[in-house]
Amino acid sequence: MQKSPVTLTLLFALCTMIGPLGIDTYLPSFHAIGQEFGATPIAVQQTLSVYVFAMASTMLFYGTLSDTFGRRRVLMVSAIGYCITSLAAAFAGSIESLVLMRLVQGLCAGSGMVIVRAMVQDQHQGAEAQRMMALVMMVFGLAPALAPVLGGWLQSHGGWRYSFYFLSGFGALLALLIWRQLPETLPPERRTPLKLRVIAGNYLQALRNRKFRTMLIGLALMAGANSIYISSAAEFVMTILGKDETALGWLFIPLIAGTMLGSAVSSLFARRIPAAVQKRIGYACLLIACASNLLYNSLTQQPSVPWAVLPITLYTFGISQLMPILTLEAMGHFPQMRGLASSLQGFSQMMVFTIISGLVAPQLFHSGLLLALGLAVTVLLGMAVFAWASRMPDARGLGQVA
Repeated sequence: MQKSPVTLTLLFALCTMIGPLGIDTYLPSFHAIGQEFGATPIAVQQTLSVYVFAMASTMLFYGTLSDTFGRRRVLMVSAIGYCITSLAAAFAGSIESLVLMRLVQGLCAGSGMVIVRAMVQDQHQGAEAQRMMALVMMVFGLAPALAPVLGGWLQSHGGWRYSFYFLSGFGALLALLIWRQLPETLPPERRTPLKLRVIAGNYLQALRNRKFRTMLIGLALMAGANSIYISSAAEFVMTILGKDETALGWLFIPLIAGTMLGSAVSSLFARRIPAAVQKRIGYACLLIACASNLLYNSLTQQPSVPWAVLPITLYTFGISQLMPILTLEAMGHFPQMRGLASSLQGFSQMMVFTIISGLVAPQLFHSGLLLALGLAVTVLLGMAVFAWASRMPDARGLGQVA
């Protein structure tokens, strides 16, 4: 049965939430986990890094698997696995076992955004695809905004394990909704046979496209810059801003408000304003956000709300306006391999998140100025790389390797 656009948008958004919820919900519990297991902040940080690394790694394959077995089936299997591994993480008895369970949980968390991007392009093209992706991102933005607030409440009323009970319940509910409500968008006649030589050839074809892979790096840097604050959330809110574990909403609500507003504007502009004009507006927002963030943190010894988070809000507004346009521009190089192209994009973004959360953020999260500098450097580097890629000769991948 044909689903309404509103129903599809909600279903797509719920599917994309699976990975971010595993990042944001337990962030308020970092200090409590460290105290219970006698672990250092850097050791607790690895429970995030291994999750993101595993999620990034599997993103390489979820798109291709959905090209072969269908979008709906792969989404449902990953949701069931997420449910089981989240429950296992709730029973971890040491920091080492929690890191291990987070690794396995991350293996199940990489399907959502990858497959949803492919499903949108199965059904829509051009401005309509941009509009649908923007609407999905607008609804999806509720998860990172509410998850830390919910996680803080769960931490204060039950402890860190309750965050993983919640994640397990979400995985079970999502699997049920996919089974009962989500339609398949890739019919059997359009699927790619499961032939390793063909799949490997497709990956090589995509990776050999210099313009495509450079675009992915630029996108990953621009979009992944927010991981500097996301992975440093506990230290930023509780140490730099001086709030408690229930106050992570001071970071995430403004951050996600920018995301949702930017996505709404992108959806509204899709059919009304040329993409080139939308891109200029988005880039201007990124530059103003980085400059104002650096200026504020260089002039104050004690960052405070709302001034410490307003530049981050403007950054998320700008990047949310840009991403639907830039994503479609990059993935348009491989119109016959949308799942694979989406996998490579998701992998590149999450690898940037992994590197930043595991290696970069721990060196910055004790200082508001250093966090602002990290955001600015990452964003500017991403803009430069994408601009360089856009000037390269166009060599589109027109089909699959036979």
